[in-house]
Amino acid sequence: MDLFKKCYDFDRVDELKKAKLYPYFHSAQSGQDTKMVMENHEIIMIGSNNYLGYTSDKRVIEAGVEALKKYGSGNSGSRFLNGTLDIHILLEKELAEFLHKEAALTMSTGFQTNLGIISAIAGRNDVILCDKENHASIYDAIKLSYAKMIRYEHNDMADLEAKLKEVPEDKGILIVTDSVFSMTGEICNLPKLVELKKKYGARLMLDEAHGIGVLGKYGRGAGEHFGLEDDVDIIMGTFSKSFASLGGFVAGERKVVEYIQHSSRPFIFSASITPASVACARKSLELLKKEPERVQNLKDISAYMRKLLKGYGIQIIDAETPIIPIYTYEDNRTFMACQMLLDRGVYVNPVISPATPVGQSLLRTSYTATHTKEQMEYCAKQIKEVLDILPFEDKELEARVKAKK
Repeated sequence: MDLFKKCYDFDRVDELKKAKLYPYFHSAQSGQDTKMVMENHEIIMIGSNNYLGYTSDKRVIEAGVEALKKYGSGNSGSRFLNGTLDIHILLEKELAEFLHKEAALTMSTGFQTNLGIISAIAGRNDVILCDKENHASIYDAIKLSYAKMIRYEHNDMADLEAKLKEVPEDKGILIVTDSVFSMTGEICNLPKLVELKKKYGARLMLDEAHGIGVLGKYGRGAGEHFGLEDDVDIIMGTFSKSFASLGGFVAGERKVVEYIQHSSRPFIFSASITPASVACARKSLELLKKEPERVQNLKDISAYMRKLLKGYGIQIIDAETPIIPIYTYEDNRTFMACQMLLDRGVYVNPVISPATPVGQSLLRTSYTATHTKEQMEYCAKQIKEVLDILPFEDKELEARVKAKK
């Protein structure tokens, strides 16, 4: 059989494009901000992870420009050899200090960071307990580590404990979870996770990609949010969200970070973060420390949007974060909603099966500290109007949905 048969048989994209419902790879003609130009018309962006609004901040942009002038466009090698700059080291020190950890290490992307951490610290004789709704990078990292993966039901601490009880005492144990789950906006049950890790002699790793800049008074993530920073063994973070750049990092005990630094193949064999990206991340971190009110602004605008959506009777997944998923239930209905909203100047993200269970497709919306109430009012009104006119394919599903309201 031809290896490419699967490629030639893949016609979903063609079908969606023909129906003018293809929702991916929209081209923007401006930078990430609350207002943007996309597909040549102005939209309000409620589908990015630009949580603190620093991607368009002139101070961040200027820092990147100055680094580009001083260090050039790239480093031409890995951190392990010729690719370490003084600003890499400074950023790592600043991150460790900010997160109250002994050390930190930067990597070139957030996805690579999870690969780099987990594949280095876990091996064939270890067991990793993984929340079923963890990010794809965690799943791929566990495969790369060759450790045994045991999945537990989403945020189900009873199921996690039942599975921890079955792990042999001679195995190294890592519990790994998103702190904020990227599709639903739910927060992990960190107090119970800490309790279980201590009870069963495990180590705990938090993927704080959507937590840093979002949770806690000062934006340090779930550990700060719950007052349990010292009980989290490994923190993973990314620069592509609150830090308005590109890259990722690990923070933890110095000996653990040094081990990853000298053992992680994804880290050792990848080119280091470009100078401009490092400088933008450093400036964003500096501003976050100076402007903790941004974190509160983000919480306030997110709460305001939830209030508006609930006032319209719109079904949402309720949480405390800037991620607000809105149920559309069917895949095609979701694609239609995205296109109709884009036509009305509102950008949202489609989430369909298998990323969600069949019949639970949704629009993933997410918010920025610099959004205005007027923008939220416009977006909520457009979402309400679009959902009201969207047809269902499954009439039984439609009846069940209407019965919930």
